[in-house]
Amino acid sequence: GKIFEAELSAILRKPKFKRLYPEIYSEGTLDEYALQNLISQVHNGYFAQDNKKDTKGNAIFKDSALTGVSAGKSKSDESAYNLIMRDKERLLDIKVKLRFIFSHSALKEGWDNPNVFQICTLNETSSTMKKRQEIGRGLRICVNQDGKRVHGFDVNTLTVMANESYEKFVSELQKEIEQEEGIKFGLIEKHQFANIPILGDTGEKTAYLGADKSEQIWTYLNYNGYLDSRGKVTDNLKTALKENSLNLPDDFKEQAAQINAVLKKVTGGLNVKKYEEKKTVQFKKQAFDVDFKPLWDKIKYKTWYKVEFDPEKLIEACAREIHSNLLGGSAKFKYTKATTMIEQSGINIVDEQISTYSYTARDFQLPDIVTYLQEQTNLTRRSIVEILKRCGRLEAFKMNPQKFIEQAVTIIKNQMRLFIVDGIKYEKIGDDEFYAQELFEDQELIGYLNKNMLAVSKSIYDHVIYDSDVEESFAQELEKNTEVKVYAKLPNWFKIDTPLGSYNPDWAVLVEKDGTQKLYFVVETKGSMFSDALRPTEKAKIECGKEHFKALGDGAQFIKANSYDSFQDQVMA
Repeated sequence: GKIFEAELSAILRKPKFKRLYPEIYSEGTLDEYALQNLISQVHNGYFAQDNKKDTKGNAIFKDSALTGVSAGKSKSDESAYNLIMRDKERLLDIKVKLRFIFSHSALKEGWDNPNVFQICTLNETSSTMKKRQEIGRGLRICVNQDGKRVHGFDVNTLTVMANESYEKFVSELQKEIEQEEGIKFGLIEKHQFANIPILGDTGEKTAYLGADKSEQIWTYLNYNGYLDSRGKVTDNLKTALKENSLNLPDDFKEQAAQINAVLKKVTGGLNVKKYEEKKTVQFKKQAFDVDFKPLWDKIKYKTWYKVEFDPEKLIEACAREIHSNLLGGSAKFKYTKATTMIEQSGINIVDEQISTYSYTARDFQLPDIVTYLQEQTNLTRRSIVEILKRCGRLEAFKMNPQKFIEQAVTIIKNQMRLFIVDGIKYEKIGDDEFYAQELFEDQELIGYLNKNMLAVSKSIYDHVIYDSDVEESFAQELEKNTEVKVYAKLPNWFKIDTPLGSYNPDWAVLVEKDGTQKLYFVVETKGSMFSDALRPTEKAKIECGKEHFKALGDGAQFIKANSYDSFQDQVMA
């Protein structure tokens, strides 16, 4: 209630409301008493203040339904209850100033008021009340002062201020309507086309298609894969409608436009999912045993690592990064407004608008930033305090504590990772710790033709599954170049432990130089050869990979390349 009164008071003080509320002005000057009196009249609640107080001395509120021992008993409580719950006609009177009703457990079923235009959910916990019950209070056709219904969407528009994204709200609402009401969105019924008119030679309506011909159209759509047996729209139909390529029987050519219109109305909110054929990659054991095994025996071993770094340099680096890269600014509220329409295709978004508002007030208690950063980073309290003292950005913390803390945690953790990598040393665990050859046969690889799979002959698999255009191009060049004898896109179970998480190198390649000398390589393919173009974590993981293979001894050489040419330059050097 206090927050509402403060916000409403601030709004009513704006000049644009002077014409709407002349009663709060006296000779052109705002009358504070009249303002507060108006504010007290425009809102009330379906709860009352108990005489009890909580441990901090704040008043405790509870239901004022005037039933039960603990209900509120004051005259103001009774008056508010009677106006809201019993005297419904007087509540609709324009002379009654009450406009805002606050309730934490009532106004569900049984409360009937046709002139509800805004509903705002304030609770942060998940409500057991259905979405359709929440909005049901505002889905009645409104009435004027004569008690007559006023039709039209220009007046009968309900605004729901939900405490979640509108996409989630709409999605859950649609599911509830389907479950509770038996309505199925996105389905074509056999009678769907029955009311399409048949026009005469002069354009006048002579008859309707009727149920039998409507069923003929449905059967045709089902037979040609546009509908499934339940009448559910398929991707074929959505694609055909999108590309205007839907073919209909000759008997219905004259009604094609109307049939298309009906179909588009039903499929309006349904996305087209492009179909890709799923395929399992086949392992070629003979290619592995004959050519690839010598390379595999050099790279299969596991390692462990240890780290050494200077804490003082870490503190200085964290403070410097926070000073330079932390994005300050006041707290902001992002308000997304979307207009929705319940149609046969589902609940569809008609219009979307996003507004952002700054919140510059500082009337809030600052959190214990030192303890929070210590818990998130595991650094000592002394180190955290030193970082904050040296960063020179504590004013940003006062303006937006949450944003400052989130970014500070990210910056400190990134710096810790980089320092750890700079001081990392790998050692081979032993000859008995390695990835088993059988994993190539046991672990299934699945890709999608025409999307991320390339048919190949030199690999130990019949297809390469690639993650980028760079990898696809690299695989194509490996196939073309005669010096490459065998290679593998290393599967995602082949991982190297790093302080930043596991790292999966891209390729293992066997090159035959001058027809006799065999060279073994592990290759990381990236879009750029320059480390500055890589994300810090990505760059650090690659450096860890380099140290890992160095620790395995005289075996495979680790190379970073952005194309086959750059790989070849390093091989032939």
